[in-house]
Amino acid sequence: MAATASHSFQASSRIASTHPQLKSSSDSQISNSISFSSQLRSFSIKSSSTRQLQSYRISAALRTESSSGTVEVDITLSPRVNSVKPSKTVAITDQATALAQAGVPVIRLAAGEPDFDTPAIIAEAGISAIREGYTRYTPNAGTLELRSAICHKLKEENGISYTPDQILVSNGAKQSILQAVLAVCSPGDEVLIPAPYWVSYPEMARLADANPVILKTHISEDFLIDPKLLESKLSEKSRLLILCSPSNPTGSVYPRKLLEEIAQIVARHPRLLVLSDEIYEHIIYAPATHTSFASLPGMWDRTLTVNGFSKAFAMTGWRLGYLAGPKHFVAACGKIQSQSTSGASSISQKAGVAALGMGYAGGEAVSVMVKAFRERRDFLVKSFGEMEGVKISEPQGAFYLFLDFSSYFGAEIDGFGAINGSESLCRYFLDKAQVALVPGDAFGEDSCIRISYAASLSTLQEAVERIKKALISVRPAVPV
Repeated sequence: MAATASHSFQASSRIASTHPQLKSSSDSQISNSISFSSQLRSFSIKSSSTRQLQSYRISAALRTESSSGTVEVDITLSPRVNSVKPSKTVAITDQATALAQAGVPVIRLAAGEPDFDTPAIIAEAGISAIREGYTRYTPNAGTLELRSAICHKLKEENGISYTPDQILVSNGAKQSILQAVLAVCSPGDEVLIPAPYWVSYPEMARLADANPVILKTHISEDFLIDPKLLESKLSEKSRLLILCSPSNPTGSVYPRKLLEEIAQIVARHPRLLVLSDEIYEHIIYAPATHTSFASLPGMWDRTLTVNGFSKAFAMTGWRLGYLAGPKHFVAACGKIQSQSTSGASSISQKAGVAALGMGYAGGEAVSVMVKAFRERRDFLVKSFGEMEGVKISEPQGAFYLFLDFSSYFGAEIDGFGAINGSESLCRYFLDKAQVALVPGDAFGEDSCIRISYAASLSTLQEAVERIKKALISVRPAVPV
């Protein structure tokens, strides 16, 4: 099987000519997968996703001069790496940051991180750890202190019981997920992923030589999976179902009744495991409530629960996450970690203990953040609800709005060209409104774009005004 994909996301010459200082932007500002022209007239994400694991290789040679003559260096890359697409969210965030640093007044609503500072009690715990010399390696699985605190949290808040040897602390929930996929999937296995999905899930499956099977959901159903569709896609190759609730990118929250229906299906398939990504569990808006999949009858043995500190506790830079599950699977993940990164930062782990000591669901500090997120959500839902041709599924959690702008696809804009999908629409908003958003095709749903409302209300108000002005000259191409 071979598949290729090429994505471009170009900043227009108008921005470059308006801000000539961008000519000096260095490549060090952005990742290897991103290239700026000398005037930042083009910005591109280039990805060749090729899957021929039998005997396919990409051959290339780099000629270098040496005292002994011309030497050819084989710069072949692994087919596994060539099968993986770069993260578009990271690329767009990097681009917006580079533009802002160069003086372009870009409003950045692409990043998936809270705009709040880490609560003071957590920061002080990290500072104290440094001052007290707590700066050495910890056990690979994490300190007993932190793993015990995680066990207490999972019991009290999620209704699931674990012992410290069933917990693996890692450098962020992202590492926890990747290690889980690598540990349980064999070549040719299938990983079932509801779409829209977090950009990294399919690529992690490919890194494990597994095949992502995408389960499409619909905005009219709040982007929640249809159990009948799930059952129709299961086979003897099905190994892992990934659920994310509250969801990135949609903000959807799976109600307990729907999870119970899914659990009944899972129970009928002995090979099928569930990875429950619960990183946004505390950023949830009543009356919605969070249910941990492992707490459902018969699902503890089947479930790998992933969580962390980045979102609820505004600790993205601390890089701290964890996996909870049956010891057999957790130990396998620990084996991978021991041969790659080893344990998480000792300083971050002390801070993590302080975070879990702040009270149920993070206490008042987290409650204040969630209240602010809800206010922002309500503002955006109202504002975009008043715009012609925009469809909305009101998010019940996380801090993203996933808007359907497909009625504008096919529109022609003077001086810009055609809006033929989410990527060109986001490029238009960056060019015309100087607002950085993420195209939905990165999440497996091209009809939508993702807006992160992890920004101040005043910033969001300005972004909405800019988007409205940008749309004045654009009429929906599809009747609404």
